Amino acid sequence: MTEHTQNAAQHEDNKLIAERRAKLANLREQGNAFPNDFRRDATAAELQEKYGDKTKEELESMGIQVAIAGRMMLDRKAFKVVQDMTGRIQIYASKDVQKDTKHWDLGDIVGVRGTLSKSGKGDLYVTMDEYVLLTKSLRPLPEKHKGLTDTEARYRHRYVDLMMNEDSRRVFFARSKIINVMRQYFTERDFMEVETPMLQVIPGGATARPFITHHNALDIDMYLRIAPELFLKRLVVGGFERVFEINRNFRNEGLSTRHNPEFTMVEFYQAFADYNDLMDLTENMLRRITEEVLGNPTVTNTRVLKDGTEETVEYDFGKPFERLTVVDAILRHNPEVTREQLADKAQATDLAKQLGIQVKDIWGLGKIQVEIFEETAEHRLMQPTFIIDYPKEVSPLARCKDSDPFVTERFELFVGGREIANGFSELNDAEDQAERFRAQVAEKDAGDDEAMFYDEDYVMALEYGLPPTAGEGIGIDRLAMLLTDSPSIRDVILFPAMRPEHKAAQESSDDA
Repeated sequence: MTEHTQNAAQHEDNKLIAERRAKLANLREQGNAFPNDFRRDATAAELQEKYGDKTKEELESMGIQVAIAGRMMLDRKAFKVVQDMTGRIQIYASKDVQKDTKHWDLGDIVGVRGTLSKSGKGDLYVTMDEYVLLTKSLRPLPEKHKGLTDTEARYRHRYVDLMMNEDSRRVFFARSKIINVMRQYFTERDFMEVETPMLQVIPGGATARPFITHHNALDIDMYLRIAPELFLKRLVVGGFERVFEINRNFRNEGLSTRHNPEFTMVEFYQAFADYNDLMDLTENMLRRITEEVLGNPTVTNTRVLKDGTEETVEYDFGKPFERLTVVDAILRHNPEVTREQLADKAQATDLAKQLGIQVKDIWGLGKIQVEIFEETAEHRLMQPTFIIDYPKEVSPLARCKDSDPFVTERFELFVGGREIANGFSELNDAEDQAERFRAQVAEKDAGDDEAMFYDEDYVMALEYGLPPTAGEGIGIDRLAMLLTDSPSIRDVILFPAMRPEHKAAQESSDDA
């Protein structure tokens, strides 16, 4: 859109807003411009479900009186369309009613009482026997095309997006259902839902850069949590043997189609279990979620290929999920690489450098292996796959494998090349945990902003005794992306992080 066209559109909007403000001023003169005494007794979806299959003649004989309310989205003179949270329904205005409601505009919120009827085309409608303007909309609704396709506006002004875009509403209804099914799944299995601090003196439970704030009364710096893990495991120490938290986390990292600085996860911990138990639980739970949210265990997504073309891919949650070690995944997707290369630090370093990976001196063999996996194999994991046995070096909170102390009893779940979940058998050796924290502090001192702090109180909790426990985190945003076929994490977060509008406009102007 040219600057001239933008200015013309803005001028027209300002003119329409002025006209609507004048109508509101007139309403104020007549009395209460924002009445709050109308009560509806039915929604659009309820009426469609209960009476949608009735004939016109059957409805006439029933004489059903209803009260509906919602936002006026279309105005075809005699027939207007009202939208509520559940969907849309028509209202019918006689010529006298049309004259009486000529001050109504698209976007106004209205209430209507009348008889439920059906048109010759088979559409339900409510006669406007009684009607009231409940809220005057001062801003005109966007044009349908713009309202559905202007991505920046959709994210920045989500309320408009939800008014205009049925697909957006569908996504967020699905997200809500995912969380509800998940919560029900855990409570059925005697997991206790808990809440842990978002403001923490020591950020722990993950390797990530935290947000820092300051508590004035205590005069100390505090951190927005990057994960609830260490607090949840304290609860297991205290005797709550099965706990879960649907939690908001904050990480001071970059923005992308998969990353938002605040995001939602579910973390859960089960005493007297190991990572194999949690893989079984995760597979079973995700199968149930897909079946209840989508109606079947098959998830269909559209993928955009490098050449710009699209392909449809199906992810089958009904089949057993494959389980591969980090090393085996690398070997499968890099047939020219040998197991011996990956087992030798010098050879693995050379391989990583050939792949363009900037190897740091402080990295050990385990870190190098994981970097090679992420560069060459991760994005190729299409069907649900557990990658297991991560090196100890990159798993500071996971229990080492008895048969091979170089690796831990840890897994990550990948679907469509995206990490969905991370879990492991918990490290419950207090002395080993203290030593790993010290190693993390050394990495932080060497310049790693994402390395962990030393959490003395958590070590003390382990000294009281953590039973054999397994824990896991599942990214709800990424799971919602997968199940709703959404290409960006911003599509499944109601109010994603956005650059301030004036700053974005300035940068756009600078680029031009």
